[in-house]
Amino acid sequence: MDLLPVKRALLSVTDKTGLLEFASFLADRGVELVSTGGTHTVLREAGLPAATVSEVTGFPEILGGRVKTLHPHIHGGILADKNDAGHMRALQECKIRPYDLVCVNLYDFSGAVAKNLDEAGTIEEIDIGGPCLLRAAAKNFHSVLALPDIKFYEPAKEELVRNDMRVSLAFRRITAEASFAATSAYDALIAGWLRNNSI
Repeated sequence: MDLLPVKRALLSVTDKTGLLEFASFLADRGVELVSTGGTHTVLREAGLPAATVSEVTGFPEILGGRVKTLHPHIHGGILADKNDAGHMRALQECKIRPYDLVCVNLYDFSGAVAKNLDEAGTIEEIDIGGPCLLRAAAKNFHSVLALPDIKFYEPAKEELVRNDMRVSLAFRRITAEASFAATSAYDALIAGWLRNNSI
């Protein structure tokens, strides 16, 4: 579809810059918010309505937060092609609700490396769920808007205002490209660290 209505958003960000302004913009226009750990805390402390990922999945975060968004109630809702009747029927059968917007920026791995943590501490700063969310949303850009960076908040708001809370396919394609570029650069950073710290 060309103009995608945005009714439900998943927010999971390490860099909280501009988060409240963007989330408030969405909430004020009736967009349902779902968020993870630290992001959810910031939203709730500001009085914004947001469900936790655990409330959506019915399953707690486990393994010290290593597993929280890796669940069919999250990824099924992101990866469903809204133009595919079979996909939408499967969501209904599994009681999964689709997402229209996924806003994720990744753990600050370069910052962790700069802290000279030990190997175990550095490994814990490798983001798994974030890249999965971004790649899923970017793959499905025909049905979902992926926002991989705070620099897209204002353009996204402008798109939504201009198009009555819908976002164009052209803009979704731009942010999908940026999402894959972000996850690619992130993986390259981790690969470089492993290479430079090999035994």
